[in-house]
Amino acid sequence: MDRRKFLQVSVAAVGSTIKGLAAQPMPMGVLGKTGLKVSRFTVGGYHMAVNGEAEATKIIHRAIELGVNFFDSAHHYNDGLSDEIYGRALSGGLRKKVLLMSKAEKRSKREALSQLEDSLRRMKTDYLDLWQCHQVSEMEEVDQILGPDGALEAFVQAKEEGKVRHIGFTGHRDPKVHLRLLEAFDGWETVQHPVNLIDPHYLSFLENVLPRVREKGLGLLAMKSNAMGAIAKNSVASISECLRFAWSQDIDTLVSGVETVAQLEENVLACKTFEPFSGEEEKSLLARTGKGPVGSQLEAYKKPEGE
Repeated sequence: MDRRKFLQVSVAAVGSTIKGLAAQPMPMGVLGKTGLKVSRFTVGGYHMAVNGEAEATKIIHRAIELGVNFFDSAHHYNDGLSDEIYGRALSGGLRKKVLLMSKAEKRSKREALSQLEDSLRRMKTDYLDLWQCHQVSEMEEVDQILGPDGALEAFVQAKEEGKVRHIGFTGHRDPKVHLRLLEAFDGWETVQHPVNLIDPHYLSFLENVLPRVREKGLGLLAMKSNAMGAIAKNSVASISECLRFAWSQDIDTLVSGVETVAQLEENVLACKTFEPFSGEEEKSLLARTGKGPVGSQLEAYKKPEGE
């Protein structure tokens, strides 16, 4: 089922219209030990800007109207443009109404702090609600982050100075990398990793990382619900199944990229009308997805088999 058909069916099922979507309550979650109350849908910072600043600004403003309060970005998204768009779109007092996160991919203290200053300047804000160590993929990167003058020192310092309220890390290549970061430092407050209906079949973050995140009381941000488009493109499952599966897991919010206002409204409608899969439904769904292509051929961001 494509996005437009899914939207039509969903609207008919709830007797609603997109025009009245803002009146429906936005489901909220608590982002672990941060205590932040976040919308269960978070606007992804990369995709919103692919159609230019005008469309991105419309997406941000419409999302706020619909009850979204959490917005994602990263230092390198669209060469810094994503950060800059937020800075302009959230002028006139809107910044105070939302929670902003950005990320730094540099692994040294000096470079990470420099990227933080860039993001704060671009976003025209004195602080970030969440700053995350971005896309940690290899054990060598973990060594750098944790080592002398590593990025971890930057994250601790930034929080102490009030430039960021909370800190965490992201990644999608290897669950073992996440587990090592989790065990090495008790100050992390959030973790972001893939949550989708083919993840359990290969290098599963859901099975290996999410339980440990919850044991430590951290916030869980889900991403890659459609495996960067590969699940729907390869007819493994529909977009509606992808979204429903992600929200059926023990997550606080789903970070999802949208490229148009229409796509935003479709995803928010799915969030506001969401009903979790039963245990039997989920078991049947995973049995079905396990019969098709799995592994790095679909989740291309994960470590290849045999590596």
